[in-house]
Formats: sequence, C-alpha cells, structure tokens
Amino acid sequence: MASQLLGTSGSKAQAGTTAPPDRQGNKGLGWRALPFLALAQFMVVLDGTIVNLALPRLQVEMGISDSTRAWVVTAYALVFGAFLLLGGRIADFWGRKRTFITASAGFAVASLIGGLAQQPWELIGARALQGIFAALLAPAALALLTVAFPGGKDRGTAFAIFGSISGVGAAVGVLLGGFLTEYVSWRWCFFVNIPIAIIALIGVWSLVTESKAGGSTKYDWPGVVLAALGLGSLVFGFANAEHGWGAVESWGFIAAGALLLVLFVAVERRVKNPLLPLRVATERNRAAAFLASFLAGAVLIGGILFINFHLQIVLGFAPFAAGIASLPMTVVLIITAGLVAKNLAKLGAGIPSALGPVFMAAAMLWLTQVTPEGSYAVHLLPALVLMGIGLGMVFVPMQNLALFGVDKNDAGVASALVNASQQIGGSLGIALFSAIAAAATAAAGGETLAALTSGYSTVFLWAAGVSVLITPIALLLIRIDRKTFSGTGDTPHVHLG
Repeated sequence: MASQLLGTSGSKAQAGTTAPPDRQGNKGLGWRALPFLALAQFMVVLDGTIVNLALPRLQVEMGISDSTRAWVVTAYALVFGAFLLLGGRIADFWGRKRTFITASAGFAVASLIGGLAQQPWELIGARALQGIFAALLAPAALALLTVAFPGGKDRGTAFAIFGSISGVGAAVGVLLGGFLTEYVSWRWCFFVNIPIAIIALIGVWSLVTESKAGGSTKYDWPGVVLAALGLGSLVFGFANAEHGWGAVESWGFIAAGALLLVLFVAVERRVKNPLLPLRVATERNRAAAFLASFLAGAVLIGGILFINFHLQIVLGFAPFAAGIASLPMTVVLIITAGLVAKNLAKLGAGIPSALGPVFMAAAMLWLTQVTPEGSYAVHLLPALVLMGIGLGMVFVPMQNLALFGVDKNDAGVASALVNASQQIGGSLGIALFSAIAAAATAAAGGETLAALTSGYSTVFLWAAGVSVLITPIALLLIRIDRKTFSGTGDTPHVHLG
C-alpha cells in the first residue's frame, strides 16, 4: 500500500523493457487516456484500505470469528502480491490493453460477488478474486502509461499525476470505507468499485490500441504454482497459530510453505524463462530493498489494522470518525516521502533507510501504552505521526534501490517484486499478529475491553520488534555510493566496507 501511496506500485518499468514496435498505433493514448488509467490505479489502491474500516461491523453482521476476519484483508493482499509478477508477464505477452479490459471487468464482477456475499467464505473468495484481477490490472495500467509516454518531460508529469492519484486513493479508501459503512452499508465498499471499473474499461477500450512485448513469451508455470502454494501455506500456517504453534495446522503448513518456496528457488535457477530471475533478488542493495519492503509491509498492513480495531472496538469510534482519525499517518507519510525524494541525492539510501525504522518502532512502542480509557490525542495521534515519518523515510529509498542498476530486461520484475514483497509481508503480518492478539487476549481473560487492549498492545510490541529489524538490513546490505545513487558519479561502484 505505501508504495502505491508514492505512485510506484507493481511493474512501473514493465513497458520499459519492450521493443519499439510496442509504441506503434498508440497515438490515441496520451493525455486523454491518462484519467482512465489513473482511475484503475485509484481503484486498486482504494481496495487496499476501504474494507479495513468496515471489518468490525461486517464481522458482527456476518457472524465472522476474529481469525476469519483477518482473512478478509489477508486474502486480497496475499493473492495480489503472489500473482503480481505473473500479472506483469501476462500483460506484456497477452497484450496490455486486452489484459486491462479483462482485469477491469473481472474486478467489477469480483466486487459484485463481495457485495452480495452471504457467507464468510463467499466474502473471502471475492477478496481473493479481487486480488487476482488487481495483480493483472496494476501492471497493465502502468505498462500502457509507459508506452503512451516513452520519455521526456511529459512522461515525468504523467507519472507524477498518476502517483498523486494513487496517494489520494489510499486516503480516500479510509474515509470512504468509514462513510459508506456508517451511513449506507459495508457492502457498498464493494459495490463502489463497479462504476469505477466500467468507466476505466470504456475509456481504455475506446482510446488505446494494443501493445505487446517482443521476444520469448513462455510462462514459468511451475514457478507460478510453487510460489502461490508456498506463500499460501505460510500464511495459512501463521493464521492458525492461535491453535498453538505445536498444532499441525500451524507448523505443518509453515513447514510445507517453506519447502515449496525452496523448491521454487531451485526451479527458478534452472528454467530458461523464470518468473523471478534470481539475479534480481540476490544483488545485495536490491536484496535490502526487498527485505525492508517485506518487513515494512508486515508492520504497515498488519500492525495498522489493529489500530483501527482499537479505535472502533475499544474506544468506540464510529467507522467514519475512525477513518478521519487514521488520516494523519497518510498525510505525514506523503509529506515525508516528498521531502526525502527531493533530498535523496544528498542523503543517499542508507541514512533514511536505517533511521526510518527507528521512527516506526517508536510509534509501535508508543502504542503499547494504550488503555480502554485512553485518549486518541495522547495515545494514538503521536504514534500515527511517527509512523508516517518512518514509512516515508523507508519506502522512498527502497523503491529506488529496487530498480537501481537493474538490467532493462529485468526492470519490470524488479519493480513488481518490491511491491509484491510488501503485499506478502502484509498478509503474513496480518496472519501472525492476529494469532498473537488472539493468544494474548485469551490469556488476559477473554473478550473484555481490557483483554482486547492487552492483545493489541502485544501486537504493537511485536510490530516494534519487526520494525527494528529493518535498520541492520539497511546498514549491512546497502553499499551504493551516494554519487552513484544520485547519478552524478562517473562509473557505478559500491562501498565494500
């Protein structure tokens, strides 16, 4: 989500790997098509946050347990992250316009299913289906944008507009989710996507001509299956940790997931056209970006979810009020990200990447002091501001590191991977933190407000620990020279000490 706040989601450079013929026949795209492409990105980002504020109410209405509730968010983030790399490949090979139109229609159908859901499994299935089509839609939209603006000042302006709308989407998702849940129905958090998807589809269908990538168009299906099953098993195992770490529903799936991911790496080393070329992930500076995005995603998507629960369930905020209360983090994140981006050439990647997690950890430690009688202004607002500062400092250099020095043929997969890392980290964070909260709440005496607060405090403490792990990763792995990173050095080189 945070990378989408900064306008750098999934395969931003995906189309940058294409041959010149890709640009033929796309004269109708340009500025007229930009609003429709941005609208699709707005919808994808919107759905990363719009359901969060509806969770407490839909949980009561549908009779969903706390562990199942987490899957309403996890299903979207996990499937989106797991299939984002494949989505970029499909957009390039099958055709970007065709993929965009198919994904828009599919997202609308999935949203309709979610809004009409009567059973928890129907709702979770709809969220997973939204994740699949989002994984197709995001890279297709960005690829079409890159084809439409291949270079020059117009490209910078177009991507700035695109990125700004992404940031607005995340903020609007929080507010709109709260408003619809409180004044209409939580089901409209799904229905609202339908007109957005239709408008985007019609605009791109009427203005854009098809474009495809040249070269090999073979898919790495073994890699796709192993990655999806491996990640799914890991998340399912962590989600079932509430039954105890010794239960087969927990350690069995975690072990199976780890084994499948090891097999995935082995397959990627041998296949001719890997889903994930390992050279992209193993270069130390880019590895720092992917690891940091994974951990930050766990804190952002997993930890922040429990702030919303505390606001609504413990402090009694109405959904719309909770949305407004959450906005300071988003606003501060955008401001901080802009300042860091402006001064990144002077700062380099290491300083903000190492310092940002300290602010994130401080925010989470502050939140461990929450009480059922606590004050929003004292116990939550300072933490939201600190978290916004920390996330802004982390995600800007991480996004740049993910693409720094990457071969043009790997640019798309590198951009997609840093965002997939964040989404996967978020889904694992939700699963793990939900299990931790359930255990801590039970140990504190059950479903009383004091027990719930104890569970949330334990989650915040763990989230602080996860945040701190990013700092040594930045200090140990980031070795890009500041001049090289800013593009002012004569030749690429890195510090070795």
